[in-house]
This record gives sequence, structure tokens and C-alpha cells, in this order.
Amino acid sequence: MRNILQILIEYRRSILIGIVLGVLVALVFAGGFITRDLIGPAFRPVYAQSEDPNGYPLLDEVQALLDAHYLREQPSAREREYAAIRGMLSTLGDRYTFFIDPPVAQSESDVLAGTYGGIGVLIQRNEAGVIVLYPFPDGPAAEAGIEDDDILLEINGEPVDLSLSQDQIDQMLRGEVKEGNGVDLVIQKADTGETIEVFVPFAVINVPSVVWRTVSEDERLGYLQILRFTSRTPEEVVQALGELKAANIQALIVDLRDNSGGLLQESIRVADEFIDSGVLVIEADSDGETRFEAQPGGAASDLPLAILVNQGTASGAELVAGALQDYERGPVIGQRTYGKGTIQQIFSLSDGSSLHVTSAEWFTPSGRALSDGGLEPDVPMIPDENGRDVEMGEAIRRLQQILDEQEA
Repeated sequence: MRNILQILIEYRRSILIGIVLGVLVALVFAGGFITRDLIGPAFRPVYAQSEDPNGYPLLDEVQALLDAHYLREQPSAREREYAAIRGMLSTLGDRYTFFIDPPVAQSESDVLAGTYGGIGVLIQRNEAGVIVLYPFPDGPAAEAGIEDDDILLEINGEPVDLSLSQDQIDQMLRGEVKEGNGVDLVIQKADTGETIEVFVPFAVINVPSVVWRTVSEDERLGYLQILRFTSRTPEEVVQALGELKAANIQALIVDLRDNSGGLLQESIRVADEFIDSGVLVIEADSDGETRFEAQPGGAASDLPLAILVNQGTASGAELVAGALQDYERGPVIGQRTYGKGTIQQIFSLSDGSSLHVTSAEWFTPSGRALSDGGLEPDVPMIPDENGRDVEMGEAIRRLQQILDEQEA
């Protein structure tokens, strides 16, 4: 009997303990809800209260939580703002719509301004593989007596390393503009074959957007290289064509290699100099299509052409090459172009940063879009592994053939 009584007592005790524990657990939960109600409003989702569907309340909410709980020092507010902008733009999936912070934006502005410290010379590797110089008018190289087609042999006592790229050699001819600063060159004169030494001082160089000359291998041919499309490019092209025609050229090589584009309207005006009638380009934006028509009387609309392109030919340069190819104005020679058929507007922001925004797309006169693969040349060429200008040689041969057939 005692054992039964003891079991009953223990059973009641267990029930009482369970009840007490249950009450304690309930109090804990209740306390938690009460605590949440007391301190929670500062951390409740603000987006639930926002009436602006286009705002960024979640961003503010995340920042508030970081301010309250993050262990380490945070980046500056400006750095976090820039990161948020870049993250937002990345959701567009458009690599041509992007944000540039102030130092890079300033550098970009300097590049577009087209100035640098150097001797003012364009260098090219000819078909024989040597480095040939073409000085800018009134630049330090021209004033030092360097002339078109002179061959560069040494820089500051060192033979020119022909294994280097043209860009690397070009950088060796640039430097800080200050008293006594420049380069010692050894060159071979194009006309006499004489080897001379010359010191050329560095100066601030305003880079032209267009360079031109007659072709030394055949003076019936003119050469016009468009480096970029700036506000002055159309006038420079007209000037170049006038001088080349005055030199009695009968055909023209248009070099668009490594031309990454520039201003759209200026590239359309340049294309107009080579095409007498018809659509030059089709532009499509959110409001519809716009067709730009050629005006009669282009300065070079009567000249046989050969057009040089490569993988660095992009944007406005592709616009010109595509129009010339569609109208069969001459063979397009080189490598497949970059494939950038969209138009960007650049907006300067209040702190010196800038925003590039894709605002339109353009098509060649026949309706070809260039964003998917670029232009396929009529005469594909494999770049020479030693850097010889085989594309230029091919253009010369093809134009010579055309002229010889006309004269026969």
C-alpha cells in the first residue's frame, strides 16, 4: 500500500512540475513578443510602409541594420553609393551602360580631348616589317626634320625592338613635357637612305582625328586614316580629300582599323562624303526608327575605295564601313569588326562622375545589326605574326588592279 501511495505522490509531483515548466515557457514566449513590440518598430520592414514603388526602401533598411550591428568599420558612404549604382546597372545586362567614378571620368575626358606629351608622330609597321614615321604637321617631330616614310632605327641609343607592339613603341616616344625632356632618335631618311641622329623634345600634342598622305608605293593612291570621330573629323576629312585630290590621286584607301568610334553624327557626315545617295544608317530608339539619307556631292563619292578594318573597328567606324560595304564602294579588307551597334549618351553627374546610357541601336542601310558579331570583311586577312601591314599591301594591290584595268 505504501508503494502505491508513493507512486501517486510522485505522479502528482511530475504533473505539477510539467505545469510550472509550461507556464515558464509561455511567459518566455510572451516576453519575446512583448520585447519585439517594444524594440521592433526601428527594424520593421520600411518597404511595407512605402508608397513609392520605384524607391529603394530595402536599401535604407539594410543600411540601418548594418549601422546597428556590423562588426567592422564600413566603407565611406560615397563608396557604398557607387557600389549600389554599379549593382543597379548590372541588372540591366548591358555592358555599355555603366558608371565611372570621378578620377576615371576625368581620365576619359582627357583621352577624348586628344592631348598627350610626346613628339607628335604617327607610327606604322609597313609590309616589310619596319617602323615608319608620319609626323603631325607643326609638331616637334616635323620641326626636327622628320618626314613621312622615314624609318625609325633607334630610341635613346637602343635599336628598335621589332618584337614590340606598335603601342609599346609609341609609348617610348611620349613623356612629361618639361625643359630638356625628349628622345634621341636615329632614323633613316626615306628620300636619300641617309642615317641621321636627331633629338626631339616633348611637347603637348593635340592629336588629329584624321591623317592622310599619298602612298609611296604608288602615288596614284591616297591613304586616309580616321583615328576617331570627333566634332572636327568631318572638316578634317574634307580637308584631307581636297589635298589628296589636288595631288591627283585616282583611288583611296580608307583605314578604320583600331577606330573605336566616337560621335555618331560626325561618323554619318563622314560616310556621306563617300556615298552620293541613299540611306546611310538606320537608327532605332524607344520612339521608333530614323533613316539618315546621303546628300549628293560627297567629296570622294567618285573614287574607287579599299576599306581596312580589324577587331578594333567599332561603333561609328563600323557604321562607316557597313555603309560602304552595303553600297559596294570597295572591298572591306582585314578582320571581323568588334560588333558594337548601340549608341550611348554620356551624362556628367554632380560629383564629377559620369554615366553612360545605351539610348539607341543602329543598323546598316541594308538593315544589318552589328551587335551580334560585327562586320565580316570581303577579304579576310590573318594578321601577320611579325606585325607586317599585310592588309595595307593587299589594299594597294587591289586598287592598282582596278586602275590598271581602267587604263587598259
